[in-house]
Amino acid sequence: MRHTREVHDLRIPPGPGAPRGLVVPARELREQFSHASGPGGQGVNTADSRVQLSLDLATASVFTEVQRVRVLQRLSGRLTGTVLTVSAEEHRSQRRNRAAARERLANLLREALVPAVERRPTRPTRGSRRRRIEGKRRRSVTKQQRRRPEAE
Repeated sequence: MRHTREVHDLRIPPGPGAPRGLVVPARELREQFSHASGPGGQGVNTADSRVQLSLDLATASVFTEVQRVRVLQRLSGRLTGTVLTVSAEEHRSQRRNRAAARERLANLLREALVPAVERRPTRPTRGSRRRRIEGKRRRSVTKQQRRRPEAE
């Protein structure tokens, strides 16, 4: 008897970088199931409760080119080629692990889509410049007092 699993689209809520949110079609997601190493009691050897959810970022139709470049750069350390894979095995039930993996993937993509904020250079305040100079002067006096007196 073969179990059929209904795979739904992955929804990424609106946020910076994706103002209207994104929907990754179910056909672009790949789920794999295996034995989890965590708790499970008698069912641990029979239930394939560990879930690995994969998405090929290079071929995903949901991203614009700007978004695709941003996601590939930000997640480069987690990628195998261009495929992003997350796994979940913290729950005993496969259904809960599937939900956890989907949530984890959505969070990773949402965070990766946020555009980088450029730092605007600022000038030191007058007070901070004054404190810096005073600190240098105090340090100079301390070091001068440590010197040997000069022979006259």
